[in-house]
Amino acid sequence: MSETPDTEPGRPAATRRRLLAALGTTAAATLSGCTGGGTSGSGGDTGGGGTGDGAGRYDGWLADANGYDGEVADRTDDDEVTVAVGAGDGLAYDPAAVRVSPGTTVTWEWSGMGSRHNVVDEDGEFESSYYAAEGATYSREFAESGVAKYYCTPHENLGMVGVVEVVDG
Repeated sequence: MSETPDTEPGRPAATRRRLLAALGTTAAATLSGCTGGGTSGSGGDTGGGGTGDGAGRYDGWLADANGYDGEVADRTDDDEVTVAVGAGDGLAYDPAAVRVSPGTTVTWEWSGMGSRHNVVDEDGEFESSYYAAEGATYSREFAESGVAKYYCTPHENLGMVGVVEVVDG
């Protein structure tokens, strides 16, 4: 025996097909503003100035990064910068994104939270050992402008990723 949906007089019955059609139309209308070719906004920003949401900045590298709120920590006036390893719930870098000048030394310092971590450059330019103890450090000088995307090997799929953006003057 099949059921007949309750309807108001003069109004068509609600069906799964009508519901899906309505949701599809709503989604298309909502997304249409996101794909326009306008001249404002950051669009496909790959690491330049301004703010982004992680999906567009750095080719989406930080889209699912723990602790990333869309802001890049500007440390271009500092010769040395510290990034906490195992921040937040133990599965984040803090800051997740940092902007520095050429010649800056970035030191990753372990918090002791979240078990063993390491720091591995996506392009293979650097890789730390695994550490778990609070206070352990790994340092690297960034001499040339560019973007270094890095991750923690055992926790990359859990959002433990970060970026060092090196910019000239």
